Amino acid sequence: MRIVPLITACLVAAVLFGLVIERERFFALLSDLSPREVADAPSEEVAAAPEAEGSTENEVLADGVVRVMAKRSVAQEIGTQVRLRGETEAARQVSVVSEVSGKIMSPPLRKGTFVQAGDLLCSVDPGTRASALAEAEARLAEAESRRPEVEARIPEAQARLAEAQARLEEARINATAAERLSQDGFASQTRVANTEAAVQSAQAAITTAEAGVKAAEAGLDGLTASIESARASVTRAQTEIDRLQITAPFAGVLETDTAELGSLMQPGGLCATVIQLDPIKVVGFVPETEVGRVEVGAMAGARLNGGRDVMARVTFLSRAADPTTRTFRVELTVPNPDFSIRDGQTAEILIQSQGVLAHLLASSSLTLNDDGTLGVRVIDADSAALFMPVEILRDTPDGIYVKGLPDQVDVITVGQEFVTDGVPVARSFEEVIQ
Repeated sequence: MRIVPLITACLVAAVLFGLVIERERFFALLSDLSPREVADAPSEEVAAAPEAEGSTENEVLADGVVRVMAKRSVAQEIGTQVRLRGETEAARQVSVVSEVSGKIMSPPLRKGTFVQAGDLLCSVDPGTRASALAEAEARLAEAESRRPEVEARIPEAQARLAEAQARLEEARINATAAERLSQDGFASQTRVANTEAAVQSAQAAITTAEAGVKAAEAGLDGLTASIESARASVTRAQTEIDRLQITAPFAGVLETDTAELGSLMQPGGLCATVIQLDPIKVVGFVPETEVGRVEVGAMAGARLNGGRDVMARVTFLSRAADPTTRTFRVELTVPNPDFSIRDGQTAEILIQSQGVLAHLLASSSLTLNDDGTLGVRVIDADSAALFMPVEILRDTPDGIYVKGLPDQVDVITVGQEFVTDGVPVARSFEEVIQ
């Protein structure tokens, strides 16, 4: 009872050995057992005999020629798109913090509230800051009131210096005259001594006057420094008061509640978080193999996870890659006046790029070579099979667009798995793809 399965197994093993190991001899044997008459004709004039006979199986003709089905494909220019996954992102997001300390005096605004630039978010208790401002202003007024008096001292000191210089000149003239008269015997030594004493006295007066001028100028400089210090105190006190009112830096939406009434605010404490949603950004990351196909200003579209489609242009393309993912950040700016697009929504981004020449083929035409490279088998000028690698650009309901082939090529659509490079083929054409 077991002899039949054994015979069947042996027959199957023999057939598989013939198909895999001794393929050419096996087909030659079959050809000898079932001879066929096939007219030898040039490849360009091969008639559609298999189609007429209704046969869909590959045939091995004389001299190892394999009959295959082929399509003559002509390349056409298509617009390619860069497809990315990304998400929406607020144009701006700011955590508004306090720069002063004190209790919150304003009622809180709840998250989700729309605010305009300059709207009050938090108000801090001024405490004694108003008194500090008044004191600084009083010191400034006092210092400025002394300025005319101090400035008037400088001309007085300069006048005394000029008077002392004139007296010194007069004393020197008198001393010179007395000295000459004494040499001629017309003046006594006492008179000469008196004139010299007058010169020294005038010189001492000049020194005193110069010191007075310097003192007056130093007094003015000190007063000026006091005035500037008082003004700085006023500015500092006024700035402290201005910081008590924390306002929105731009129009947007509150992402958090503002600080609660009565809570103690410290410098650096969070008042609220404001985000700007109009316009909103759609952010994706382009791999380095595709970054050359993206340009700033290119038209793009995005489909949000809710099914909404938006159109925009590329407004930013990073020049530096992320060190971890080796991708480049790309941004689209989308108008969002009704705030219907939220921050953080998932989006599928399509960015238009320059057109390329591609072939539209059926997906069944694709095959793999011994190295696992994806491609198609074509018929070369010698009517032999040739493997050519391709790159898939786009998948459509009519087929797939691929690049990497000549502008016009005969692609094997049926029988590509039964031939290898250099095997002669007899082609039968299907319709021509334009």
